[in-house]
Amino acid sequence: MRIISGEAKGRPLFAPSGVQTRPTSDKIRGALFNIIGARVMDSRVLDLFGGSGALALEALSRGAESAVIADNSRQAWQAIDRNAHNVLKDDFEYRVRILNQDYRSAIAAVEGQIFDLVFLDPPYRMAEAYGDALERLLKAQMLAPGCLIVMERHKDARVPLPGTVAVFDTRQYGDTAVDFAEVRSDGDDG
Repeated sequence: MRIISGEAKGRPLFAPSGVQTRPTSDKIRGALFNIIGARVMDSRVLDLFGGSGALALEALSRGAESAVIADNSRQAWQAIDRNAHNVLKDDFEYRVRILNQDYRSAIAAVEGQIFDLVFLDPPYRMAEAYGDALERLLKAQMLAPGCLIVMERHKDARVPLPGTVAVFDTRQYGDTAVDFAEVRSDGDDG
């Protein structure tokens, strides 16, 4: 794995040891960043199931302003920390915050912050985590107007989402599906 584009292009990424993490492949990561394009620039990123940190770090390499990356696995936290130092170099402490917490605790820890881009890629067995995380973020008013939500899931999984979150595009890559969603305002027809 490596950073695909931007200021840190080509820098290697390390995956956490063990089988609990399923890093997003370079191919899928490249495709999803081609889809979201310029929306990454100057965005404030939240990645609640960081794994290796590849998604948030790719966003930072492509011009995102800052990122919060959380994962409750100690091995994942260590990999994210290593990758962030490697990718961001001297900008590390100013651009990224890494939390060794589950998504619920991480949301509580950063309550009050606003995010423009949210990545949700929980373990496939945690289908309820997508909706639960989004409900918590909405309740705490942590999603900026027009916030882009990118959700990676197994192609056959159906994930329950809050009624105000609308998927506007889905792409499939083998057994993986990536949903792109936004929060609808009250006046949207859906």
